[in-house]
Order: sequence, then structure tokens, then C-alpha cells
Amino acid sequence: MGMTRDVIRSSLNGFFKGYQAFTTIAAIFVFPASLSVLLSESLIPSSTSVIAALSIRLHSLFQAAGFPETKFFSLLNIKLSQTIFSFCMSLPFTLTFLLLAKSCVIQIFRDSPRYGQLVVPHFSKFLPIYPSLFSTHIFNIFVFLSSNVTTLSLLFLLFNGADLFGLKSDAYVILLSVIGAIVYSVFIATTTVICNLATIISGMENCDGYISILKACILTRGRIATALALALPTNIGMTIMEALFQFRIMRQYRISGNFSPAIMWEAFSITYIHSILMVIEIIVSCMYYRRCMLLDCTNGEEEFEEEWRELQPEDKASRFV
Repeated sequence: MGMTRDVIRSSLNGFFKGYQAFTTIAAIFVFPASLSVLLSESLIPSSTSVIAALSIRLHSLFQAAGFPETKFFSLLNIKLSQTIFSFCMSLPFTLTFLLLAKSCVIQIFRDSPRYGQLVVPHFSKFLPIYPSLFSTHIFNIFVFLSSNVTTLSLLFLLFNGADLFGLKSDAYVILLSVIGAIVYSVFIATTTVICNLATIISGMENCDGYISILKACILTRGRIATALALALPTNIGMTIMEALFQFRIMRQYRISGNFSPAIMWEAFSITYIHSILMVIEIIVSCMYYRRCMLLDCTNGEEEFEEEWRELQPEDKASRFV
């Protein structure tokens, strides 16, 4: 809990220290990626044919695997179909604008002096990082797919094992569905955290592919609960912004059939806040990486505290008292 608190405090302190730089990155690079995510989710109701086709194929796959006809698997089928559609629609913007934003933020933390001003680096500095982030992100996609397949395989063994032992009553099916939902959520959340950290490592250490994934797994060993806790606030904030975009913008558009200037300004504001939250998520990942590296590389607690003091807001404030 202490590590989580320290990383969040130092991340917010770093964000406000380089407020102009990070808000510029959010406006130039992250804004198009955020808009693509928000609009891709808005297109789901109007793309029922594509969603239905994906849902039918997933349903056939679940039936062939012997999964029972429960609300859990029906909901999982729908959410997977929607996630695949949204992922494909926003992937070009993720591979370009979002990865460029990550390259820029990583370069800021690589090159900025300890107590100097955080500024947006020149293209010639952060652009060389982009290929490593791109290849790592492609590798992350396959890791994420493998995680889904592994989780579904475990659910297959769980439900078929229960069927083999004659546990077919509604109560057992509900219990197994709850267990399956928890297992699936933990697997996917853990994979997401590791993949995000692998992207940061690829930029910080100029490595890519499976090397960055392995380093991320080693770095989070014994600290996965902290990584999940750090990812929770920004993800909750982005989820709220996505729901607000659907309710305030798309709902009004479906009612009136057009976008008024007030609605367009509100859409811009929601998208910009979503972009800021994405930038903060990147900063948190960078700070978490630095904290883990300090914990692994420092031999003594006193030496560690001296190294980590640069990230603490109250310590830096005391320099001017």
C-alpha cells in the first residue's frame, strides 16, 4: 500500500511539474487516439451486422468447447464481440498517435534532469524510440490473445470437470460462473498491466518483443497487486469519460440528429479529459518502472530513500523553504 501511495503521489507531482509539456502531448498526440476509442464504442449500435457476425462465431466456438448456456457466457460473448470491434477500429490510431505519445513521455523521463523543467523533446529525440514501442505493441497483441485463449481453456477444464463429476445444478453453474468471471478478470487485468509495463521498458531500455515482456514479468514479480492498484484509478476515470461521452454526446445526437456547438464543445472537453487520463496512466507506468528498478538495484534502505527522494513532492518543496 505504501508503494502504491508513493508512486501515485510522485506521478501526480511529475505531471504538474511538467504540466505544459504533458498537456501539449495530450492535445497533439493522445487526443486523436482518445477520440478513436470513444467513437469506436459509439459505432457499436450502428454496426449490429458486424457485431452479430462476431457473436455468432464466438457462440459456435463456446458450444463446440462444451460451455453451458449461462448468462455469464452470453455476456462474455457480447463483450468480446464489442471489444474486438472497438479494438480493430481504434488500432491504427493506437499504433501511431498513442505510441508516439508514449515515446515522447518516456523520452521526457529519460533525458530530463532531476530538478529541471520537463519539456516536450524534439522529434529527433523521441522518434528513434517509436520502432521499439511499435514492435513491442504488436507482440503485446499476441500475448493478449494468448492470455484470452489460456483463460478460456481454464474455463473449459473447469466447466467440463464439473460436468464430469455431475455438478449440473443451477447453484453449481452460478458458482462456477462467478469463479470463471473472477479468473477471467484477474488474468486479463494482469496481462494488461504487464503489457503496458513492457511498452515502457522497451522505450526505457531500447529493447523490444519478447525481451521487454520477460523483463516486465520479472519486474512485477511479487508486485502485481501494486501494479493492479496503480492501474485502477486512471482506468476508472477513462471508463467514466467513455460512459459520459455515450450519455451526453451520442445520446443527444440520436435524439436531435445533429451536433450543436455546445455539444461539440462538450465532446471536445470529454475527449481532452480522457486524453489527460491516458497521459497520467503513462506517467504512472514510468514511475512504477523507476520505483521497481530502484528497489531491485539498490542494496540498502538508506540508499534507496536517497534515490527515491527526487520523486517526492514534499522533499522538493523543502528545497525552497
